[in-house]
Amino acid sequence: MDTLFQPYRLNGTLTLANRFMMAPLTRCMAGPGLVPTAQMAAYYGRRADIGLIISEATIIRPDGQGYPNTPGIYSPEQIAGWKQVTEAVHAKGGKIFAQLWHVGRLSHPFFHHTEVLAPSAVAHEGTVPRMRELVYQVPRALTVAEIGQLVEDYAQAAANAIEAGFDGVEIHGANGYLIDQFLHHSSNLRTDQYGQTPENMSRFALEVVDAINARIGSERVGLRLSPGAYVHLEGDARDRAVFDHLLAELNKRALAYLHLGIFDDSLTFDYLDGRASDYLRAHYDGHLVGVGNYSAETAAEAIRADRFDLIAIGRPLIANPDYLSKLKAAEPLVPYSEAMLAELV
Repeated sequence: MDTLFQPYRLNGTLTLANRFMMAPLTRCMAGPGLVPTAQMAAYYGRRADIGLIISEATIIRPDGQGYPNTPGIYSPEQIAGWKQVTEAVHAKGGKIFAQLWHVGRLSHPFFHHTEVLAPSAVAHEGTVPRMRELVYQVPRALTVAEIGQLVEDYAQAAANAIEAGFDGVEIHGANGYLIDQFLHHSSNLRTDQYGQTPENMSRFALEVVDAINARIGSERVGLRLSPGAYVHLEGDARDRAVFDHLLAELNKRALAYLHLGIFDDSLTFDYLDGRASDYLRAHYDGHLVGVGNYSAETAAEAIRADRFDLIAIGRPLIANPDYLSKLKAAEPLVPYSEAMLAELV
């Protein structure tokens, strides 16, 4: 596994200490006003030896919230709270990106007392996680002007992240949230310039990428995608053409990396001809981050096979703040359990 512990150069301004990344892990531990806490700063600081930490998903504006106590990055108080986090990570020599998030139709008026907004008026069936009494509602379809405002809000959130001391941002375009809702036929029924064709359905994602690149520099921007619909969305064979177009366009742009959003990379999708990670590798030319139930050993094998370049680790890092030191010493890892979600360690 020596390769995993070697430095990795993403671009001219960012070299990682190793090939490990901390996957974004929603913990629902923000304080009043959705402000990051000193406890969160200590939590991230304990994991600063990871090559690059991706923060828990962070709300770009109030109507983007879909879970209780998830942090934002749109108020001065939230920016100040995140400064505690980035300072804790940097004090130990680490690097950290903020993951920028809007949940779209997976929000609820309970959180912000306004309408739920999405590409189309198509509800997701089910209830809000951790708040099962809240049933998802039919969202209102965004107007073109509102889509333009969202693009600006993503760019402002990226600027806020840099003000807070983050080394960059990861755009959350995966897992059935707002950007991903534009990219899949089951959630995008629009007939205007943001719907129907691969070019139109990719438009919002590319506008967000372009706006953030222009605001903070492409060397500081990563993107997470889920080309295979597996959570919060239904798959559709027509989605393949959307992602074929999107990835071709991303190849024309500079990004720090592309990050697969999936819980289990052993899943296969007929319309992707197999695993989503292999599909991304075949169609994207830049740095690729693998994720989805990999151990260090299986990740090293996949990297040797050139399936991806870096590996994002999730639940094992919740259970093992000293994950890297245990790997180096060949010590057993503490198994993850759901009970660990109750506190930040």
